[in-house]
Amino acid sequence: MKQLCKKGWALCLTLALLLTLLAGCQGETEQSTGETPQDTTQSATDTVPVDYSDSANWAYYAEGAGKDVDVFLICPTVDMGDNGNYNMSLEDTETKSAFVGALNMERGIYEDTATLYAPYYRQVTFPVYSMTAEEQEAYLDLAYQDVSDAFTYYMSEVNDGRPLILAGFSQGSQMMLRLLEDYFDEASYQDLLVAAYCIGWPVTEEDLNQYPHLQMAQGEDDTGVIISFNTEAEGITESLVVPAGTQALAINPLNWKTDSTPADKSLNQGACFTNYDGEIETEVPQFTGAYLDPDQGTLRVTDVDPAAYSNSLFPDGVYHLYDYQFFYRNLQENVAVRTAAYLAAQ
Repeated sequence: MKQLCKKGWALCLTLALLLTLLAGCQGETEQSTGETPQDTTQSATDTVPVDYSDSANWAYYAEGAGKDVDVFLICPTVDMGDNGNYNMSLEDTETKSAFVGALNMERGIYEDTATLYAPYYRQVTFPVYSMTAEEQEAYLDLAYQDVSDAFTYYMSEVNDGRPLILAGFSQGSQMMLRLLEDYFDEASYQDLLVAAYCIGWPVTEEDLNQYPHLQMAQGEDDTGVIISFNTEAEGITESLVVPAGTQALAINPLNWKTDSTPADKSLNQGACFTNYDGEIETEVPQFTGAYLDPDQGTLRVTDVDPAAYSNSLFPDGVYHLYDYQFFYRNLQENVAVRTAAYLAAQ
């Protein structure tokens, strides 16, 4: 399966994100299948901390150094548990190569503006999501332990007071939300936050009520806020990303509004479809318009043929795989806009 990842960006991204899509909001699944993965020699009790003072434990470490702003980027899922493991092994060089490839697909959004930092971490693997929520907890906690340890090291030994962008996708955004919940109620952290790009993971009113220091973006240049959306076709009523009954909080990346005001495709500066080297293989200006569904909070695209972006894993019209891709140039510009607004206010 890992070799298949080398065949093309769509298949590779599909494999990389499947695990995360089966997870529900705040790190829990919708329903357990009732099946438990086979026993493995790896256990979530193997919790020896990773040494993040060693740059070898970072996929990106000070890449593009010299910029005024840093980005702490958290990778989506790349380990499908083919070896019977429940957390990714940091000794698995092939999977770590795929880890870097998945990050490369996103880096172009951020690298013109910020210096890149991205830790390797023992992310959960596909079989974990056939466990009950209680059984999953230890494996998810191990993944988050690594992310938290890397972030703590970065803040204490590396950051040196520089403005900070948090960024993730799917499981990466899941982990990022936990960082925001655990750390950013402190003014010393919040004051450095340019923005948190929590793409492909729903944020809800319940999240904000539980953690009132979390703030959602209200426009294109506010800072210290969360930018989140989940892309679907019109007519979709539920998905693995945003289950029925969930109302996500989101912002439209074309007009930067939080209501259902439609944005015409003329506002779309370019969809970009990237590969594991981070190269843009295809770019399509004015690709699609979009609006936010007033009931579900999902981002409805208006000019995409579902059949052209179908796959065997998700129903036609669930475009989670393309959250970054469909709005690539708008997101790239927005990172620069928010950063400029932050720096101007200092």
